[in-house]
Amino acid sequence: MAKLYFKYGAMGSSKSAQALMTKFNYEEKNRRVWLIKPSVDTRDGADVVYSRIGLSEMADVILPDDDIYDIFISGENNTSDVVIADEAQFFTPEQIDQLRRIVDEHNVPVLCFGLRTDFLTHLFPGSRRLLEIADSITEIKTICECGKKATVNARIDENGRVVTNGSQVLLGGNDRYEAMCHSCWKKRIAKEAKQ
Repeated sequence: MAKLYFKYGAMGSSKSAQALMTKFNYEEKNRRVWLIKPSVDTRDGADVVYSRIGLSEMADVILPDDDIYDIFISGENNTSDVVIADEAQFFTPEQIDQLRRIVDEHNVPVLCFGLRTDFLTHLFPGSRRLLEIADSITEIKTICECGKKATVNARIDENGRVVTNGSQVLLGGNDRYEAMCHSCWKKRIAKEAKQ
């Protein structure tokens, strides 16, 4: 029986690398993979899933108004053995429901990789919906500079200071974000407020 999977982690936890390795593993067994990503993620090219370790693959781009289920059933994707979605936090809750429908109505597993929370520790709407309806939820762990498990995607400004306001979505990698444990994040905010 197919499942909807949500594999989440903080920035730098190898989510995209694991998505691409999963794609490779399926294809090595002659399975057809539909790799998708939301249009908002343009850091490495609109239609490219890229990992910091150098892996990359072309992906179909999903716009905010697209119906993923309709795209799946209307094209060549309906013969896919698996759907792999990178940066799933940026999908709308309705699109997450559409991915769920692919699982339920076509018995095709859907593996979603993404962030759970933003730089202020608030859930992304797509992640919230995945936490509500996924059959399997797995944390991909990474560590803070102090050695504890990182859970916060701290946004860093051009001066290296932690940002505590702004829009939920601001694309960036190691240049804009640092994975931290909650304790280090709070301490750094307090320390920088005194400076």
